[in-house]
Amino acid sequence: MEIETSVLIVGGGPVGLAMALELGWRGIDCIVVDQGNGQALLPRASGIAVRTMEFCRRWGIEDEVFEGGFPTDYQLDTIYCTSVTGYELERNVNPSIRGQAQLAFSPVNKHRLPQNLFDPLLERAARRYPHVDIRRHSRLSGFEQTGEHVFASVAILDSAAEYDFNRSGTAIKMRPQDGDMKIRARYMVACDGVMSGVRDALGIDFEGTGPDGNAVLGYSISALLNIPDLGARHDKGEAERFVFVGPEGIWGNLTTVDGADRWRLTIAGTKEKLDLSTIDMPALVQRCLGRDDIAFDVEVVTPWRRRQMVARRMREGRVFLAGDAVHAMSPTGGFGMNTGLGDVMDLGWKLEAELAGWAGPGLLDSYEFERGPVAWRNTRAAAGNFHPWRMNLDFSRILDPSPQAQQERAEIGREIKQAFAAEWESWGVTLGYRYDDSPVCVADGTPPTPDEQMVYVPSARPGCRAPHAWLSDGRSTLDLFGRGFTVLLLGGAMVIDAEPLLLAAAAKGVPLNAVVIDQPEIAALYERRVVLVRPDGHVAWRGDAVGADIGGVVETVRGA
Repeated sequence: MEIETSVLIVGGGPVGLAMALELGWRGIDCIVVDQGNGQALLPRASGIAVRTMEFCRRWGIEDEVFEGGFPTDYQLDTIYCTSVTGYELERNVNPSIRGQAQLAFSPVNKHRLPQNLFDPLLERAARRYPHVDIRRHSRLSGFEQTGEHVFASVAILDSAAEYDFNRSGTAIKMRPQDGDMKIRARYMVACDGVMSGVRDALGIDFEGTGPDGNAVLGYSISALLNIPDLGARHDKGEAERFVFVGPEGIWGNLTTVDGADRWRLTIAGTKEKLDLSTIDMPALVQRCLGRDDIAFDVEVVTPWRRRQMVARRMREGRVFLAGDAVHAMSPTGGFGMNTGLGDVMDLGWKLEAELAGWAGPGLLDSYEFERGPVAWRNTRAAAGNFHPWRMNLDFSRILDPSPQAQQERAEIGREIKQAFAAEWESWGVTLGYRYDDSPVCVADGTPPTPDEQMVYVPSARPGCRAPHAWLSDGRSTLDLFGRGFTVLLLGGAMVIDAEPLLLAAAAKGVPLNAVVIDQPEIAALYERRVVLVRPDGHVAWRGDAVGADIGGVVETVRGA
């Protein structure tokens, strides 16, 4: 059988599901194919950045995410220690989710929800749209593209078989049934991960800057643990994670998955030291706990490479890459999934424009132009956050009980805490990305704000995320954006004639809504009286009046 759809999405992880949700929210029919059953056996992604929470707010699922299953009153400290029951060197004191202060620059705050809860939530939200079709146990077996379509073959797998990972993290026991499903799509988006088969089939290489030719920053192993009532077995209180320091330096961390009994242990080392055929995982768990009388169960063990790589291209004809298929990065900072959802936001409205007929010939090309630099930027930031794991300090007396060693532990703790600060306070990375020199933004000649990892400076400069401010009716300015373009008229008592802009947009079929805002503090924040905001919430153009060249502005922002 052959099925037609506007967009075929390959991969049903968080990025693929978010792509389906974004397209569904925009009224675009799509099909997601994924060979798995929707269950993340080892939840890796868990930190939901502020910008991603803003996307969830726009999709109408902010409250669902907030109440998604992770306890919102759980204290989220980071503790640097020799073991869970050993010496405490230092700590970052962080409030619970519910205890976070209101941010000045966003209507929401960052959140924590492990992938095994966040993915199903995204899937449920996407399935509410009748034109979104999510097909599990379905594997892309081949595709080809013409000038008008992508033709894909999808193997239907035995739904009675489950993902069966062994201790090495390999082996998927699924059997193809007779015959393939044929799908004809206008476009295809590959969200099939760092080992993307679609990317390989297109002949698109990864490039990176790691210490070896494969851009590998290091080797790690992760284990999903069940440790009943761990909090009652030590004196350090609730914590989001424990970072472990031994005589060799920083060697691992233990991170809560569910705020209760399930934990993820990550150990960094060399390829040889992390050979699963020789490693003693129970002994490593006991080392991190610091005692041998704490019961635990090792549920899953997976080795992995810590990478810094970006695909050389993000598009080939009618096929686009997004998420880990484009950018593989160290998890230090939690930028991977959140960068992938940024890809979704950039591509979603451009696909809508193309399918609706108002996109210019260069709009889809601008996806790679805008998101490629962000991929490099964020992979570099993630790699930089891994540097503290290799701190060159004298750790030789870290376990000694002497007063001198206690003083050294305090000094080491202060240095480690300072070194890790950029990983935990990364507002600039997650909110400050912008599309400088984008071909679909109209530059105004103003200098860019500093692009710093820990500091976010709101700016309405073209290419930047349109700043948040509270409107007099209780909404955020961010709540105005998404359905087509939005022009903010910030002239206050001065009447701004926006009709030429509205007519120019209407002549090209570009959806545009005008909003008058009579709040001086917002006018000061946006710095101009007329600001044109794209459907993804980034500023496309701004000025103090709608001039005679406004038709050219419309042509630029629609990619013509």
